[in-house]
Amino acid sequence: QVQLVESGGGLVQAGGSLRLSCAASGSVGINTMAWYRQAPGKQRELVTTITWDGITNYADSVKGRFTISRDNAKNTVYLQMNSLKSEDTAVYYCNLRGTYYEYWGPGTQVTVSS
Repeated sequence: QVQLVESGGGLVQAGGSLRLSCAASGSVGINTMAWYRQAPGKQRELVTTITWDGITNYADSVKGRFTISRDNAKNTVYLQMNSLKSEDTAVYYCNLRGTYYEYWGPGTQVTVSS
């Protein structure tokens, strides 16, 4: 059984930065990892993805501000968030997806004060 544990969320002023981490425990094969977020009253949305070999994709709303990276040896994915805006406030969820499986982390709160 794979478990995902996020860390690094918190409260930050607009314009500031945060770095989220997500560590996967257990045996994982080749996979794609992603960050999603859900703001109050809104649907969960995809923020960014990274494949096993490092190919990335970003939502238009975060391009140029957020950077996803991963360390396959540590089964860990990171999200560097810069120039944060109030509209980035949400619970951020880590996602790991393989051919036959998908796992979610419990989420970490990011609050950006204006």
